[in-house]
Amino acid sequence: MAKKKTTPAQSQKKHPPVVVVLGHVDHGKTTLLDAIRESNVTASEAGGITQHIGAYQTQLRANDPSSIITFIDTPGHEAFSKMRSRGAQVADIAILVVAANDGVKPQTKEAIAHIKKAQIPFVVAINKVDLPEASLEMVKAQLAEQEIFVEGYGGDIVAVPISAKAKQGIDQLLEMIELIWELQEISPDTQDLKAVVLDSFLDSKKGVVANLLIRSGEIVVGQTVFCKNQETKVRCLITPNNEQVKKATISQPIQLLGFKHVLDTGELVTAKSQEHETAQSETGTTELVPEESKNEEQKRLKIIIKADQAGTLEAITANLTEEIELVGHGVGDINESDVLLAQSTEARLIGFHVKVPTLVKKLAEMEKVKIETFDIIYHLLEDLQARVLKLLEPTINEEVLGKAEVIAEFKIKGSHIAGCKVLEGKIVRSEKVRIIRGEQIVAEPRIGALQVERKDETEAKKGQEVALVFRPDLSFKIGDQVVSYKIIDD
Repeated sequence: MAKKKTTPAQSQKKHPPVVVVLGHVDHGKTTLLDAIRESNVTASEAGGITQHIGAYQTQLRANDPSSIITFIDTPGHEAFSKMRSRGAQVADIAILVVAANDGVKPQTKEAIAHIKKAQIPFVVAINKVDLPEASLEMVKAQLAEQEIFVEGYGGDIVAVPISAKAKQGIDQLLEMIELIWELQEISPDTQDLKAVVLDSFLDSKKGVVANLLIRSGEIVVGQTVFCKNQETKVRCLITPNNEQVKKATISQPIQLLGFKHVLDTGELVTAKSQEHETAQSETGTTELVPEESKNEEQKRLKIIIKADQAGTLEAITANLTEEIELVGHGVGDINESDVLLAQSTEARLIGFHVKVPTLVKKLAEMEKVKIETFDIIYHLLEDLQARVLKLLEPTINEEVLGKAEVIAEFKIKGSHIAGCKVLEGKIVRSEKVRIIRGEQIVAEPRIGALQVERKDETEAKKGQEVALVFRPDLSFKIGDQVVSYKIIDD
């Protein structure tokens, strides 16, 4: 079990450990925290999926301050890669949650990479062991393929079988966390304030809210603090239990009120001035994207995005494809200026977890601006992708080579295989393809492998059955159409 590189300080009183919970979407990270906290966090998130980084403290034993642990819950959807990475970077210990019925998945691998990069000790929580299809050996073997060797598989990494839903194995997991922390050497607290911004947003009643995790020192109401080029006096400190306090100390998650502008996620709040050349954009307003960054030569979907929190906005914009032109973006509710900007640039106006006031709706109707709002990030990204594909539908510069229908679906070594029947023309491995469902284009992958009668081929002709592997790997349905086409040079 690797130790963090620290200066020994055996007499130093240890601060509460900060534990990050990482894993694939729907593998039970938030349900695990629910079980630990005996509260229902999941119900408050849209779709039961964590949308923001949440930080909470819990005390395992009454009247024992040494049993306090700070937990960070990170979203599992692929769009939140930066938020998961940020969670690992501010933590002392990680819990890698893997579902016993599902095994190692893409975000599991990504979480492993974040843990390795952060060089923090971790424990594996194999969740959902109460399900009939659960397989501990499958999970351990798949982890070994990722060079994560648990006890019994050639390594010393602890794997604890749990059922977060049934609250089985939770005590053993917490005991292991305490043991890992007991074995860690720590450096004395420098007493200099360093607090990491987990997220920041504009609240209509509180003003700018900054969700912080204190990594050293303390923060006090009335104290002057700095973040990038901002300076403010701490107006209010609020705990995750919605209690106002006068002081917050190391490892404590806290909401700070007082800044005038929304803070960037991952930035540091300190008690010393920080000099930065970049200027913070006005809270609640939309930041315009520079003209020189826009490519006018290709068809692009113009959008303006407003989100409730800076971290979420970052996750959304990081997942936009090159076919999408981001005209503007900002944190806060959609306002009149956003509508007018959308009207003048012919952009779609999109909101995530934000409100649209009645007057703004009326202005949008007058200006014929379409406003769309979403509560779940992958719904937003899927909608944008569908609109991009529609924008890039076949034109006279494309020649359809052939069509096939998906008649079967199976998996080999983790890859989804589409069993297809070629209906007309031919499907060519080296050419472009589209997946069409009904009348809608759902994906434009490339063909990674093409086999006819279990032999690798360059093409499949009308009447033949063909096995196709798409890259990137994607979900498809029986009945989907696969269209092979090529671009014709003018």
